[in-house]
Amino acid sequence: MRLFVKLSSWACLVLLFALITPAFAGDNSADRGELRIPTASKHPEPTYKVEAGMDGEIYPVFANYASLQRQNERSFGVISVKVSNPGDTLLRQRIAVKVAGWSDQEIQLVELAPGASKVYMFAPTFLPRLYHNHEITAATAEVSITDMAGHSVYENTLPVRLRSSEDMYWGKDFRYAPFIASWVTPHDLHVESVLGHAKSYMADHRLPGYETWKSLDQQEQETYGEARAIFTALKRLGLSYVKSSTTFGDHKSVSERVRMPRVSLGQSSANCIDAAVTYASLFENLGMDATVVIVPGHAYAGVRVAHGSPKFLFLDVALTGRSTFAAAVASAEKGLARLAPGSVTRVMIQQARDSGIYPMP
Repeated sequence: MRLFVKLSSWACLVLLFALITPAFAGDNSADRGELRIPTASKHPEPTYKVEAGMDGEIYPVFANYASLQRQNERSFGVISVKVSNPGDTLLRQRIAVKVAGWSDQEIQLVELAPGASKVYMFAPTFLPRLYHNHEITAATAEVSITDMAGHSVYENTLPVRLRSSEDMYWGKDFRYAPFIASWVTPHDLHVESVLGHAKSYMADHRLPGYETWKSLDQQEQETYGEARAIFTALKRLGLSYVKSSTTFGDHKSVSERVRMPRVSLGQSSANCIDAAVTYASLFENLGMDATVVIVPGHAYAGVRVAHGSPKFLFLDVALTGRSTFAAAVASAEKGLARLAPGSVTRVMIQQARDSGIYPMP
């Protein structure tokens, strides 16, 4: 019994020594592994969310448009990175984005106030191969984020699908219809070749576009003559209707294959929207005010009859290979007259250009 008491007393002395020793240990308490109550981090980490394309699908028409916009003016991008700064200090970082094998790298700098979030829109310049690609294909988007000293803070890869360069995304109620102006390519050599043929069907072998020194009536007569010459040239060159609008991927109900004018002219094949952008290309080349008109299940081409005139000449371009110019004009007038204004979508090519929608490469 006395041994137990002695041992207990010794244990008490050892414990007492252990308790009072830290008072003489200087500032090295952390090295002794003493127990400390964990405290919340004073610097919570930023978070990132990466998204690509339209539900992971990248349409070349949108990629081209976004890449031509200034970074701070973009309304959407090919790839978006949402950065959130939950900390209490200014966040400064560097984000680099590219689609491996398909684009250059785009870099943006992040300067984000405490508690703030921001979505950074990226539209790296795509290589020419994107615009020569005619089928849906897989690719990988790469996102790399570093601090200002170059230390990596975040890396991610995102599988994407690149749509064919000919795929047009109309969207619900043709929301994105103005982007059809990207298919209007007035400077294409095939387009200029057609105009070379068309001028031979003019009495004076000229295609002057609008001659503003003439009266509106004279300009209108001349516009009809030029449109007839273009119609005749395309007909003689064998352009005729072939639907060929099938595309692959998601959003089939609001997407469609649209052939570029060079393809339509090279193959002498075009459906209504293919032919409409071809006619619009020819009119725009001449400096005339062209329009593409989209209605349920069909499309027409149009041109302003005189500079400053509210009147347009419309053509049912699907009749190019199988009827007359007069029949194409009459068919367009009849078709548009029976439709309610709300079911007609008119894309003014010059307005699209003014909003930054230019021909695809």
